[in-house]
Amino acid sequence: MDNRIQAFCEYLNHSHSAYHAQANLVENLKEQGYTQLEEAAKWSLIPGGKYYVCRGGATVIAFRIPTSTPQGFLISAAHTDRPSFKLKENGEKVGAYTGLAVERYGGALMAPWLDRPLSIAGRVLVETEQGAKAKLIDIQRDLMLIPNVAIHMNRQANDGYKWNPVMDLNPLLGGKNAQGKLNKLLEQEAGGKILGHDLYLYVREEAKVWGMEEEYISAQGLDDLQSVWGCFQGFLTAPESQDIGVFCALNSEEIGSRTQNGADSSVMEDTLVRIAEGLGLDIRRLLSQSFLISADNAHAIHPNHPELADPANAPVMGEGVVLKFNSNQRYCTDGLCAALFRKVCQKAGAKVQTYYNRPDIPGGSTLGCVSIAHVSVPTADIGLPQLAMHSCYETASVADTISLMEIMRSYYGSTLVMDENGFALK
Repeated sequence: MDNRIQAFCEYLNHSHSAYHAQANLVENLKEQGYTQLEEAAKWSLIPGGKYYVCRGGATVIAFRIPTSTPQGFLISAAHTDRPSFKLKENGEKVGAYTGLAVERYGGALMAPWLDRPLSIAGRVLVETEQGAKAKLIDIQRDLMLIPNVAIHMNRQANDGYKWNPVMDLNPLLGGKNAQGKLNKLLEQEAGGKILGHDLYLYVREEAKVWGMEEEYISAQGLDDLQSVWGCFQGFLTAPESQDIGVFCALNSEEIGSRTQNGADSSVMEDTLVRIAEGLGLDIRRLLSQSFLISADNAHAIHPNHPELADPANAPVMGEGVVLKFNSNQRYCTDGLCAALFRKVCQKAGAKVQTYYNRPDIPGGSTLGCVSIAHVSVPTADIGLPQLAMHSCYETASVADTISLMEIMRSYYGSTLVMDENGFALK
């Protein structure tokens, strides 16, 4: 297996929540010599400096200052969260068995979650003498399962069954004697009394590379950790540019981004403004020479249902990164942004595909469409083609993962000059 894909699989296998996804990125940044900045502190930035800032436990923004006077920002943004089930406060249910009441997070495909070993990962707030301290926990064992109803008792199960989250999707934890034991296990893992938590279910199956030529990768959270990792690796390995490279891994995209650390918050704008202030530069002039790549996975043409795709714009796994288009701006890409991204791909020697939703099957929007209200710069919506989006176990291409790393390395290693009539990419 390619070392880059092996590293990606390890990232997936250790990122069972958005909080872990952020923490693993931060660990990489520290190893690469990046300095953490606190939002509550005064920032002192120097040419050639490498920095990052965190917010809310699941968002990190890293940036690199060129040694020469910066011209603008080259930004990418992807998201750390995924559809899942969130553990409720007072969620234990005791009857014939001990189960859990959970709440859906995002728009998950329900059926794949059933009859699989599951566990819990996320953030807890542990009581201390001074107040509370955040700690990440991941219960590394087969802890629970959501059992299906037998076909004999649910004859409609194969006929388009409608899942009821109150009745159908509660995990089984154990027998009656399991009552109260989950909280004790969580506090044992946390090392103290838990005052609050953000804990999510995840499937226990690890990332797998498979296929006749090992061309596919399947894992949980490919939407959008595949884009996160590809953008991140390109950011880390790019040669110096005259622009300020900015990498954003944001939370909450799957629920609309309207949180303190999502794309519809001030986190990206605040960070860019403080970079400009720290360098004594005009933020408006920098933004006029800036560009954003919004990276969120795309739907590949399905092998069993090709009719669901737009016939002329149906991406194929393994055939390159996808440019997303929508005339009503559900995706931000316009002609200028498409041309600029294609130029970046040319520099990287990488293929690029196009994607439109089939006209009668509307798709979702992306974090780019949200963030543009806060950071109004030209934005290209891109993604990696995948199958089973929003399943707890998704499938995408090995080659496309590597291609995104190379494209983003080319992007972050470029210097952009643009105006109303076009651009130059050096």
